[in-house]
Amino acid sequence: MKLPIPIVLILGCLIFFISNQLQGQNGMAENVANHAKEIENKVIEWRHHIHQNPELSNREFKTAEYIAKHLKSLGLEVRTGVAKTGVLGILKTGQPGPVVGLRADMDALPVVERVDVPYKSVVKTTYLGNDVGVMHACGHDTHVAMLMGAAEVLSGMKEELRGTIIFVFQPAEEGAPPGEEGGAKLMVKEGVLKEYGIQTMFGIHINSQTEAGKIRYKPNGALAAANRYIIKVKGKQTHGSAPWSGVDPITVAAQIIQGLQHIISRQTELTKEAAVISVGRIQGGVRNNIIPEEVEMIGTIRTLNEEMKKDIFEKIERTATNIAEASGAIAEVDIQPGVPVTFNDPELTQKMLPSLYKSAGKENVLLSPAKTGAEDFSYFALEVPSFFVFVGGMPKGMDPSQAAPHHTPDFFIDDKALITGVKTYSNLAIDFVMGN
Repeated sequence: MKLPIPIVLILGCLIFFISNQLQGQNGMAENVANHAKEIENKVIEWRHHIHQNPELSNREFKTAEYIAKHLKSLGLEVRTGVAKTGVLGILKTGQPGPVVGLRADMDALPVVERVDVPYKSVVKTTYLGNDVGVMHACGHDTHVAMLMGAAEVLSGMKEELRGTIIFVFQPAEEGAPPGEEGGAKLMVKEGVLKEYGIQTMFGIHINSQTEAGKIRYKPNGALAAANRYIIKVKGKQTHGSAPWSGVDPITVAAQIIQGLQHIISRQTELTKEAAVISVGRIQGGVRNNIIPEEVEMIGTIRTLNEEMKKDIFEKIERTATNIAEASGAIAEVDIQPGVPVTFNDPELTQKMLPSLYKSAGKENVLLSPAKTGAEDFSYFALEVPSFFVFVGGMPKGMDPSQAAPHHTPDFFIDDKALITGVKTYSNLAIDFVMGN
């Protein structure tokens, strides 16, 4: 059957248009890869500088200055002092289009570095009254360097782009000091998303146990909600030689700890999502022959589902109070507000997968199970559809079981990982603002 000439022309134009669009997308990805390669050594130098000069949460003053200087050199509009020490770089293309935010966190941890590298941190400071070392033991130095690199790549492509790209350098992801606000929650509270009309947020986290050059992602709940709890067990003080004349809160606390683990192993449907209850500290008593009046337990709860979280909270309360009552003690349970689940919008996740393929190759983009770590990027994801991915930082060929985990003195990230992060930030932004 012959098609009428006008239909043939329309189909031909459509095919030509689609072909040009695909060529344009591939061309941009190629430009990103080339530019990222050109600046790779600079990105590594930035990372080394930040690693050698780490700063704790809400104290990232020099880090902020370093970032702002670079962003200004690119001709970006720069705003400092956001959520105390945060920095924003605003890239306006001059063409109408979406507004996207790219986020990197800036803070380090009170950890003494043990890794023997030329850029090792030897910084010391005081944290909660204690003298501590300071180390980028979670890879935030790499996040900052990668986003600085993406800012340079995307600034160089300004004339080809539409919309607005906001580079969000966020302080205090690890948590503000006691009595202070901070992090993503404070940025949201200060109205950063609404003020700039940010429609979507993208975030990256380096991973020390995933091989460099690979990217991991998960739709829906990707990282857990984290809630701190305090359980105070109150008994009756007595002499250690006559426990029957008092109520021993230490033995009651031991029973409660076992009961908490039974909540997870016997009362929680773990085939739905993972969940964890951990006791991180237990304190009570002053000497060997006195049974104390009170014991305090502090720990963390990790959940990936809101209904499961509510159910676990109720079971913790019931378990602790009932076990205590059975022994004549009293248990007071305080479960504190915490970081929400880091939620990857499933529709956005599916849409942005080609961006990850461009950045690392389809064979290196891996669907992963949820992790019970937590991230305050979750506060952005509560406000706008968001996507948070993991870029590998482990040296190629290394056994993941031998790679030091995050938040430890031996944590290590291979510099070869940084270029993948630069490309990932850049391709996510380009594909979103261009509607690809």
